[in-house]
Amino acid sequence: MSDPKTVHIIGGGLAGSEAAWQLAEHGVPVVVHEMRPTRGTDAHKTDGLAELVCSNSFRSDDKDHNAVGLLHEEMRRLGSLIMRSADAHQVPAGGALAVDRDAFSDAVTAALTAHPLITLERGEVTVPSDEWDSVIIATGPLTSPDLASTVRSLTGEDSLAFFDAIAPIVHRDSIDMEQAWFQSRYDKVGPGGSGADYINCPLSREQYDAFVDALVAGDKTSFKEWEATTPYFNGCLPIEVMAERGRETLRHGPMKPFGLTNPRQPDVKAYAVVQLRQDNKLGTLFNMVGFQTKLKHGEQVRIFRTIPGLQNAEFARLGGLHRNTFLNSPKLLDPTLRLKANPRWRFAGQITGCEGYVESAAVGLLAARFAAAERRGETIAPPPLTTAHGALLGHITGGHIETIDPGPSSFQPMNVNFGLFPPFTETVTYDKDGRKYGRGSAKNMAKKTAMSERALNDLARWIGEISGTPAAAE
Repeated sequence: MSDPKTVHIIGGGLAGSEAAWQLAEHGVPVVVHEMRPTRGTDAHKTDGLAELVCSNSFRSDDKDHNAVGLLHEEMRRLGSLIMRSADAHQVPAGGALAVDRDAFSDAVTAALTAHPLITLERGEVTVPSDEWDSVIIATGPLTSPDLASTVRSLTGEDSLAFFDAIAPIVHRDSIDMEQAWFQSRYDKVGPGGSGADYINCPLSREQYDAFVDALVAGDKTSFKEWEATTPYFNGCLPIEVMAERGRETLRHGPMKPFGLTNPRQPDVKAYAVVQLRQDNKLGTLFNMVGFQTKLKHGEQVRIFRTIPGLQNAEFARLGGLHRNTFLNSPKLLDPTLRLKANPRWRFAGQITGCEGYVESAAVGLLAARFAAAERRGETIAPPPLTTAHGALLGHITGGHIETIDPGPSSFQPMNVNFGLFPPFTETVTYDKDGRKYGRGSAKNMAKKTAMSERALNDLARWIGEISGTPAAAE
């Protein structure tokens, strides 16, 4: 067969970067079109590829008991550049995989620009050229208005939208460690961590109540009229929106005190705790975990400095709010992520309705594998639904509930989770006196372990069925 023709990728985020790497590693030339810095966004601060604009965490790295940790492992076995770069630039974060965001982006950018089959072109693409017979649109939740308009005009379908909020980052040396302490919840040790990876700031009941009152009353970013009915993604709610849902919501969410003990007052349990997680390899920056916010900047400084230990906090970045857009993918995309109205175009990443850094990259990986097979004149089956990749793809291309009455689709963005996997019906044996894991029983943890083992076994078989697609070494 002659050398394959070029695939064009629009967007240099996590999905676009992973897609470019996968295609190039399988012998397909790629042009990556990234509009930054020619045209910026409300959230990006650099022109680097795979820039992390929200948290620096890839979440749990536990492949045996957590669906996102399983997705990490599957991506590693599929030769993921995103996971390789994350592993190389991890910072301590308990049981999570968190990265030095600048070093991570630099590593991805360096790998892609050095690859002989990848060309990076800066500049906005509003309409993919008719001469491009294979395009992956991986523009993410911050798709430019002009490109979004092009997609809407082609499909006749309005993009759905929700708001995503960004958490503040604090300078480590401005945190009062006479009041705060280092500890991971339940002293759990994770990748690159020691079991004491989070800075914990305790609040009494009186302090917590006053904090909740301040959040609810605080001056917030106002919405334009057309934005007023746009829903939030439940996995990334602004802290003040959570507070409005009930006085106890925060202390059973991002401010839960469970599994944490102040070494200075071991007999006094905090009513609530604010955790901060290391944000860069130097350990000079820490982000406020779960504190995405739409508070105005002045209000953030005033209210967050009422937290014990943060009374003198200096902020490297304050929280913010941006609008995410995504497709009604089950209606618009086929099982290989091609646009039904124009099969020359594939979509990848958060614009497809997945949510999260790793999920975005995983969908980019799949889009590239499908496009690479197409270039070879082959057809490959989607990964089994029992795998994390297959479950995520299944959600995007049809795993939602159709509404009975005419009206908007029920499809909403989703993180990977075991609820997306086919039911596990085999009998699971476990030690009834086994260790408890948080709220889950040993039986539930054993079931998750079995589902993960099934996923990795099925992934191995799928990899073996893909022509010319070897798995990464374990």
